[in-house]
Amino acid sequence: MVNADSAKPRARDLGVPFEGVPGPLNAITDVEGVEVGHVTLIEGDGPLIVGTGPIRTGVTAILPRGQASSAPVFAGWFSLNGAGEMTGTAWIEESGLLEGPVMLTNTHSVGTVRDTVIAWQIERGRIPGPFSLPVVTETYDGWLNDTNGFHVKPSHVFAVLDNARSGPVAEGNVGGGTGMNCYQFKGGIGTASRVLERGATVGVLVQANHGSRHQLRIAGLPVGLELSEAALAEEARGSIIIVVATDAPLLPHQLKAVARRAGLGMARTGGIAGLSSGDLFLAFSTANLDGADLANEVTVKMMGQRRISAVYEATVQATEEAIINALIAAETMVGIDSHTMRALPHGRLQQVLKKYNRMG
Repeated sequence: MVNADSAKPRARDLGVPFEGVPGPLNAITDVEGVEVGHVTLIEGDGPLIVGTGPIRTGVTAILPRGQASSAPVFAGWFSLNGAGEMTGTAWIEESGLLEGPVMLTNTHSVGTVRDTVIAWQIERGRIPGPFSLPVVTETYDGWLNDTNGFHVKPSHVFAVLDNARSGPVAEGNVGGGTGMNCYQFKGGIGTASRVLERGATVGVLVQANHGSRHQLRIAGLPVGLELSEAALAEEARGSIIIVVATDAPLLPHQLKAVARRAGLGMARTGGIAGLSSGDLFLAFSTANLDGADLANEVTVKMMGQRRISAVYEATVQATEEAIINALIAAETMVGIDSHTMRALPHGRLQQVLKKYNRMG
């Protein structure tokens, strides 16, 4: 599943104001070549039976150059708080290269997804060299999902990779975000983009599973405090994954700096990177290396340092909007043992925006 439901509103449709100019899709796929796929697994109701369900999980794939090319891209990553996993980052830190897809899933499915990505690369002729160190990252969905049941299978990984596409990106209860919670509302996948004055594009995709209700801020307003009723009485123990894509010609050290700025976008929505939160961010650029022979000398372009603040700003803006889009798209979900995570009420949000004279 890739395409968004055109009938489902996004944050801007509800009047939430944001800064910056979005791309045509307001999605990570506004960066040319980037493709996204989701496989969503929802099955069963009632009491938890480990290995049977209920199942509320999935997997999401981001292909930096899409199906058309397996050429590497420059990348950088950053851990704001490390109670989580993002495999392959030691190699990104060493080489500055991302050599395959970025995969998002639940905590206990990382191993299955990682091994299957290698199998897919071998079978599809996309193995980057004598070895592969895939990037697979996660957030914990055990409040709603039978996370110890290992329901993400190799067939799901092959399907999500083979069916990744450009175009609108589905948000909310989809893919790796299926069973996730955000600020004690239903969370999941969200995306947004920004177009810079000189034409470059920055796109962001998040898997939002973080925060406590009282922290939530939308358009700078204390929405979580205004909507504090029915919040679960539990510590915010979730995480957030943020993936930033751009076609600006950035080198690995610049992309690491971009990845750091994603945390500022999270902070604008109220996130604090709590002790048990895995807040892991990855940024990549599609501008260099396509078709390059890395066994020989390679000529690359680099954005001048005096221009990079515009990319930082776009990253912060798009990250903020992607998180809010995840909240707006997500729908109330009942999971294991009838655990219920309610969606952010759109009408109540609009009332808060009107109260503070912030309707866009």
